[in-house]
Amino acid sequence: MRTEQEMMDLILSVANSDERIRGVLLSGSRADLSIPKDQYQDYDIGFAVTDMKPYFNNPTWVEEKFGKPLIMQMPETLRRVENDGNFFYLMIFPDGVRIDLSFIFDKAYIDDGEPSIVLLDKDNGDGLIPPITIDNKYWNITPPTALDYRSNCNNFWWCLNNVAKGIMRDELSYVMNMLHDAVRCNLIEMINWFIGIQYEFNISTGKDGKFIKKYLPPELYARYAASYSDSNYENIWKSIDTMCDLFPLLALPVAEHFGFLYHQDEEDGMREYLKLVRGV
Repeated sequence: MRTEQEMMDLILSVANSDERIRGVLLSGSRADLSIPKDQYQDYDIGFAVTDMKPYFNNPTWVEEKFGKPLIMQMPETLRRVENDGNFFYLMIFPDGVRIDLSFIFDKAYIDDGEPSIVLLDKDNGDGLIPPITIDNKYWNITPPTALDYRSNCNNFWWCLNNVAKGIMRDELSYVMNMLHDAVRCNLIEMINWFIGIQYEFNISTGKDGKFIKKYLPPELYARYAASYSDSNYENIWKSIDTMCDLFPLLALPVAEHFGFLYHQDEEDGMREYLKLVRGV
């Protein structure tokens, strides 16, 4: 796999050899100094250009400059979006390097608050590249409002009824989608708020909570890890039990911290319903 230095040299070489490319931005995790580096991080690169036409829906140009990827995605063409100021090429190369390369024609697409570093500005601030502030708080957990908290708790307990019915109907795909896309999403959000109050909301657990293990107390993380299941329904019931036991351990401290009301009646009601459906 090519090193970071080799990749940066290649990226800047391509930009310097093309007068239409006026600046280069590095964004995402490689621009966030709080995230440990590893070989799996993408290179989120933005080329600020004076003319979009040579790069728009032109994978040949990209392959000539960076090599032929194992697989490429151009989201705008898949979504049938017209040239609206930017264009993306998402690429994985034979050595495992991934580049998410965007061509940017409109300043509105440059500074969206995401951590970014200016690698090259041919116009010294007088062109397409605006002043960039590295904001490592971009991904920080946001404190909940009372409505956020109320909605999360209600949705967590309510959606469990759909999981239970799906199990009894032997609808595995529905069960798993409901369990993870609805119930678990609310659990992760509550975990984030719980972690947030421990660190004064000056922290991020990353996309989809990928850094939860780093910040959640070990005993709580062990419970969270145990909430994942295989496709065996008995094990899914155990996962449900684990999630039901874990949720109030997180939700009650969050409620106390913010002065919110935790509706114990909703928890009690859904636990009773799950027993009814399960026949225990």
